[in-house]
Amino acid sequence: MKRYSLKQFFQDFYLALILIFLYIPILTMIVLSFNNTKSRTLWGGFTLKWYEQMLQDQAILNALNNTLLIAFVSALIATVIGTASAIGINSMKKLPRTVLMGINNIPILNSEIVTGISLMLCFIAFGISLGFKTVLIAHITFNIPYVILSVMPKLRQTSRYTYEAALDLGASPLQAFFKVVFPDILPGILSGFLMAFTMSLDDFIITHFTRGAGIDTLSTLIYSEVRRGIKPSMYALSAVIFVTVLVLLLITNFTPENNRTGSPQGNDAALVRKRNRSARIRKGVLGIASAAVIFIVGFSTYSRYSVSHSNELYVYNWGEYIDESVIEQFEEETGIHVVYDLFETNEEMYPVIEAGAVQYDAVCPSDYMIQKMAENGLLAEINFDNVPNIKNIDPQFLEMSREFDPENKYSVPYTWGTVGILYNTKLIKERNLPVPERWSDLWNPAYEKEILMQDSVRDAFMVALKSMGYSMNTENPDELELAKQKLIEQKPLVQAYVIDQVRDKMIGGEAAVGVIYSGEMLYIQEEVKNQNLDFSLEYVIPEEGTNLWIDSWVIPANARNKENAEKWIDFLCRPDIALKNFEYITYATPNRAAKELLEPELRNNQAIFPDTEKLEGCEVYRYLGDETDAVYNSLWKEVKSN
Repeated sequence: MKRYSLKQFFQDFYLALILIFLYIPILTMIVLSFNNTKSRTLWGGFTLKWYEQMLQDQAILNALNNTLLIAFVSALIATVIGTASAIGINSMKKLPRTVLMGINNIPILNSEIVTGISLMLCFIAFGISLGFKTVLIAHITFNIPYVILSVMPKLRQTSRYTYEAALDLGASPLQAFFKVVFPDILPGILSGFLMAFTMSLDDFIITHFTRGAGIDTLSTLIYSEVRRGIKPSMYALSAVIFVTVLVLLLITNFTPENNRTGSPQGNDAALVRKRNRSARIRKGVLGIASAAVIFIVGFSTYSRYSVSHSNELYVYNWGEYIDESVIEQFEEETGIHVVYDLFETNEEMYPVIEAGAVQYDAVCPSDYMIQKMAENGLLAEINFDNVPNIKNIDPQFLEMSREFDPENKYSVPYTWGTVGILYNTKLIKERNLPVPERWSDLWNPAYEKEILMQDSVRDAFMVALKSMGYSMNTENPDELELAKQKLIEQKPLVQAYVIDQVRDKMIGGEAAVGVIYSGEMLYIQEEVKNQNLDFSLEYVIPEEGTNLWIDSWVIPANARNKENAEKWIDFLCRPDIALKNFEYITYATPNRAAKELLEPELRNNQAIFPDTEKLEGCEVYRYLGDETDAVYNSLWKEVKSN
C-alpha cells in the first residue's frame, strides 16, 4: 500500500485551505439567504421569504434580464468581430502584426475606469444618448480584445498549407475556411466567447459610466443599494445564480467514458452511433432552447426600451429611498411614465449631472451637494406655483435649508436626520463604562476597542471638530490639523471604521458604542424587539451639537420635463405620500402634516424626531470648495494610514 507522505498531506491541506477561502464566503451568503432576519450577525430562523421577494421584485428581474442579454449578445458579436480580426491580423507581416497586437492589448492592460469614461465621453461627443444600446456597444468594444487574444494562438497552430491544399482541390475560400481552418480554431473561438461572456457578466465600471437612465444590471443594482445595506433578496438571487452555474458545470463535464480501444465493431459501433445521435439531439434541443430564451429576453428588453413615452419623468435617487408603490401611484394619477434610476453617493451622482450624459428631471442630493450644484449652474429654479403642497413642509426645515440654498429657490426637503452616538446598555453596564453623552467621551480610554466610527471624511472630522468646539464646516488649517491629530489619538480606541455595518455590529453586540445616522434607529429598535435581545440600544445627540443633514429634491438645469418634475415634487409633499415614504425609508420626514398622521409612539420617538432644543448647536454641511475638500481628504488619508 502506498504511504501517505507528509508532502502529500501539506499539498492536500493547502488545496483545502484555498477551497475554504474561496467557498466559505459563498456558503455564508447562501445561509444568509435563508435567515429570517436582515441581520448579518444573528440567526432569526429559517425562511424562504427572501426568495419570494426576489421573484416579486421587478427591479431585480429587470437587472437580471439586462445582465444576461447584454452578456450573451455582446459576447456573441465580439466573438464574430474578434475572430475575423484575428484572422486578418494573423495574415499580416510581422511588423504590422506586432503593432496591431500591441494596440489590441492596451484596453486589456488599461484601467477599466479609463475605458469606461472614454466610452462615455465618446458617446456624448457624438450626441448619442446613454442607454441600453450604449451599454451593449461598450461591452462589445471591451470584449473584442479578449476574443482576439484567445483565437490568435490557435491560428498560429493552423497550417496554411492545408488551407491552400483545399483551394487546390476546388474548394472556395469560404468552404476551405469552414472545412479546414474553422475546426482547428474552434476551441479558441469558444474560449474567447466564454471569456467575453464572463467579463461582461461580471462588469460594473464600464456599465456604470455608459448605462444612462433606467438601465441596471445586477452589478449596478447591488452597488446602488450599498448605502442602506444590500437586501437579503440579493443574497437569494446570488445563491440561485451560483447553484445554477454549478449544476450546468456538472452537467457539461459529465460524459460517459468509452474505455474501449481500437475500431468500433458490431455492438460497439451501434453504441457509438446511438451516442452520436443522442449528442446531436441534445445539442439541437439546447440550441433551440437557447434561441427561444434569447428571443424572449431580447424581445422583452427591446419592447421595454424602444417604446417612446411622450409623457416621461426621469428620476435619480438614492437606493431604497422611496416606497415603490408611490411611483406606481404617481403614474396612475398623472399618466406620467417614471424612469427611475439610482445612485449610491453624492459624489457618484454629481459628475453624471455635470456631464449632461443623461438628462434627469428630478434628483435627490444632500445639502452640501445642492449648494455645489447651484453654484456651478446645474440647477433650475423651481416654480412653486406648481408645488402648492410645499405648505406641508415644516418652516423650520425650509429655514435650515437656507444654509445651502439661501433663497429656497432650488430645493424642497425630503428627509432629514442627525448623526449621533448609539450605545449598548448591557455592555456599558457589564464593563462598567461611562454612558456617552458628548463627542469628547469617544476619547475616553475606557472605550478601548469598543468604538465604531463612520468611515467618512466629513463625518469623522465632524466628530473631532465638534468635540473641540469648532464648526464642522471650518476651513481653518490649524483647526483641521488639530482635528487630524485628535482622530489619530483616538485610533487605539476604535474597533473599526465602517458605514452601514454599524447597525449590524451593534445589534450583534460586537461593540459598546457606535457613530450612526438617526435614520437607522427605527430599524434597529424593531430588530432588537423582534429578536428578543436581552439588551437595548440607545441613541443620543451629543451635547456639543452634531450634523443635521437634509436630503432634498432639485431639478437639474438641463431637465427636459421640468413641469413633470414639479408635479413629482408636489406629489411627494402630500401628507399621505410622505407618510408612506417615511414608513418605508424610516428616515425622519420634514412634512409636518405627515408627522401628525403618525402613531404617538413614532411621533414622540426622540431618536427619530428629537425636540427642537436638542438641535441647538447642530449644523448642516456646506460645500467648502474643491480646494478645501482636497485638504479634508488629504488629512483623512493621513489619519487612516497613520
